[in-house]
Amino acid sequence: MTTETMDDIAAAEQGTSLWQDAWLRLRRNRLALFGLGLLSLFILIALLTPWIAPYGYAEQNLDLGASPPSAAHWLGTDIFGRDLLTQIMYGGRISLAVGFVATAVALLIGVTWGAIAGYVGGRVDAAMMRLVDILYALPFMIFIVLLMVVFGRNMLLLFLAIGAVEWLTMARIMRGQVQSLRQQEFVEAAVSLGLSPATILRRHLIPNALGPIIVYTTLTIPSVMLLEAFLSFLGLGIQPPQTSWGLLISYGAETMEEYPWLLLFPGLALTLTLFSLNFLGDGLRDALDVRGSKD
Repeated sequence: MTTETMDDIAAAEQGTSLWQDAWLRLRRNRLALFGLGLLSLFILIALLTPWIAPYGYAEQNLDLGASPPSAAHWLGTDIFGRDLLTQIMYGGRISLAVGFVATAVALLIGVTWGAIAGYVGGRVDAAMMRLVDILYALPFMIFIVLLMVVFGRNMLLLFLAIGAVEWLTMARIMRGQVQSLRQQEFVEAAVSLGLSPATILRRHLIPNALGPIIVYTTLTIPSVMLLEAFLSFLGLGIQPPQTSWGLLISYGAETMEEYPWLLLFPGLALTLTLFSLNFLGDGLRDALDVRGSKD
């Protein structure tokens, strides 16, 4: 009998909460744990980049130029003689920041919108969700491009623009969760106690819908990072002197025949991050599935 099995038996005898039970199931998912560990590693590297980067961000050696991986430059250098590993580490800070901040903006809008629509219901719900349907029909890439052209290119606007177009699915998910929960006894008890709708939403309905919110968050971050990479590839996202994985991939694509490492390593960093987030998201979805606890 393995240690994990003994832990599960002991936990079952003592009784576990939903979150403890979810953690026990998540621990058995090796791909999810791998994704969690890899993502944690990338985040840690991003936070420590100014102290652990092998070279300065703006340090360059024009005489060296683009050189393949070597002992001095593990991932090689770009056409300006800048260390590619350093560029990837600093680019990861921007790409991860865009992913997390833009997703936070999307969650704030989507959870609020969907919770209000699902709880109030009636004509308010119909009007709010018809607006969501209309926005779904709009070409969001054109919307973001117009924002960049009209208001200029800056990182804060990029966060807001991407977050403003990624909230629609979360609004639908949250509306469905609230509609299924508002008829429960604990909500009726809160209403009978005279609590305001805002308090009921904040204290009871939204906390009980955290499972789908967490899962959707892990699946939205990769989507946001890919969108930022695509915009940077088109020259509409992060601009020099700042850098991101998308911008590095864009530069690498232009010189991939002569200097393939300039495309390979930034693309590998982005791919591993996206895989880790998807593995973690799939694992959380299975772990937080209440029906799974009955198996």
